[in-house]
Amino acid sequence: MSEKNESSCSSCSSAPEAEGACGGRGDAAEAMRDVLITSTLEKIRYKIFVMSGKGGVGKSSVAVNMACALALRGFKVGIMDVDIHGPSVPRMLGLTGNLEVERGCVVPKKFGDNLFVVSMESLLQDPDQAVLWRGPMKTTAIRQFIADVDWGELDFLVIDSPPGTGDEHMTVLKTIPDALCVVVTTPQELSLADVRKAVNFLQYAQANILGVVENMSGLVCPHCRQEIELFKKGGGRLLAEKYGIPFLGAVPLDPVTVVAGDMGKPVVMLEEDSPVKRAFTALADAVADAAQSSLEAHVSMRP
Repeated sequence: MSEKNESSCSSCSSAPEAEGACGGRGDAAEAMRDVLITSTLEKIRYKIFVMSGKGGVGKSSVAVNMACALALRGFKVGIMDVDIHGPSVPRMLGLTGNLEVERGCVVPKKFGDNLFVVSMESLLQDPDQAVLWRGPMKTTAIRQFIADVDWGELDFLVIDSPPGTGDEHMTVLKTIPDALCVVVTTPQELSLADVRKAVNFLQYAQANILGVVENMSGLVCPHCRQEIELFKKGGGRLLAEKYGIPFLGAVPLDPVTVVAGDMGKPVVMLEEDSPVKRAFTALADAVADAAQSSLEAHVSMRP
């Protein structure tokens, strides 16, 4: 697959009026953006939407490490961080600075050879600045993250969402109807109760649910490297079985994940082996296999 950032943005170059239209208002501007969105999505094989009904479950950590593991497997991967109010993906990857524009299109930040990133944080002059936006502005921003960005050809686009089932989630599902949803939970009932709401939301929206991930599934002791059932285990698997959803895997809680995140280097990129690194790598393989065998994904697959 050709590398995308060395060529011009095909969607923008094929529609010379797109830059002005995308910045305007009204039906004509939205119609033009719809054309650009369709053109962009046609070049992305699988769209993986990572979400949960509750904050604090490590959803962004799952999204970032899964995307990095897929990139290490040789896939071309994009990460689209649609958590408008609390973007964290660039910091977890050690990416700084603002996004650049070339030939009328936004160029994603590059991490390694196969990973490309767009996040609200990379659009802010001050990364600590609060974003005070309501629904319509968030919807427009997410659509622009697709239409106005030179994603090029990708094997996977991993979409990291905020907690809950709000405007961002509805916009993604409406804009990317073939998105494959990965639901992240922790084992305890407090998290599972909110995740059940998220699953009900996805079922009501008739979304494609790829499977459930149980994060923080036991604690890996930093001293003896034995596993402790800190938040108990197995709740995610039971939830998946209850709803007839595939269980994609369990990822233990490991202090090395926190250290790696603060270093701006995902744990799957560390040289040393660890249970959490193996778990994230296995999760990425499970997601790739599930996506490739998904009937919905095959329907929209590029020839």
